[in-house]
Amino acid sequence: MEQPIKILIVEDNVIIADDMQSMLEEIGYEIVDNVIVYEQAEKVLKSEQVDLVLIDIILASDKTGIDLGKHIRENYDIPFIFVTSNSDRATVENAKTVKPNGYLVKPFEQQDLYTSIEIALSNFIYGTAKSSEDGNVSDDDVPMSNSVLKDSIFVKKQHLYYRIQFGDIQFIKADNVYLEVNTVDKKFLVRSPLKDYLEKLPKNKFYRAHKSYIVNVDHIDAINSRDIMINNNLIPISKDFKEFIISSMNS
Repeated sequence: MEQPIKILIVEDNVIIADDMQSMLEEIGYEIVDNVIVYEQAEKVLKSEQVDLVLIDIILASDKTGIDLGKHIRENYDIPFIFVTSNSDRATVENAKTVKPNGYLVKPFEQQDLYTSIEIALSNFIYGTAKSSEDGNVSDDDVPMSNSVLKDSIFVKKQHLYYRIQFGDIQFIKADNVYLEVNTVDKKFLVRSPLKDYLEKLPKNKFYRAHKSYIVNVDHIDAINSRDIMINNNLIPISKDFKEFIISSMNS
């Protein structure tokens, strides 16, 4: 099932932090926690699933938001955005050293916050996938903890990205330039070639059963000479896939 993006807020001004949390929850994001210092943020990152972090550069501790950004870059594979009142050249240059996924200057409106988050997520997801395709990132290079692409994939629905657990995807159908991603209880439209999408999915669960279909073998309910059934949907299969399934059943 789809899950909203989980956000950690690190902001030492509690009024601003609470205001940000209200804005984000109104849009549809989930706030994992709302903390004021580096050490608290470090604990949350260790113990909770976090998809994105909003960080004030100046914190109520010896360590700054830039220190936290460096910690995230070195230990986690998640995007973060600096949210700060400081836009002077020195602060910006210092912030650039840890390569944030965004930089938002206070005061800001809800739409500014939403836009910064969505662009950061979109660029991060595309960049992660592109690096994998180019051979620059292997599974061993990505930390297991808080890795947003280890057990799920992001799908955009209306104005938000949702995380879909791989296990909830039943089958994927190609329809012209779009793919119809069918989960246990919902459908999502994705613009992608079927072959490219298959490469993003676990190879031991997802197979191209037909030129127009990818299926999750864990969800196959029945099979005959021409089709398989998944959640009362008849899906055509190729001869090779049929032989593969029958062989797997008999092994």
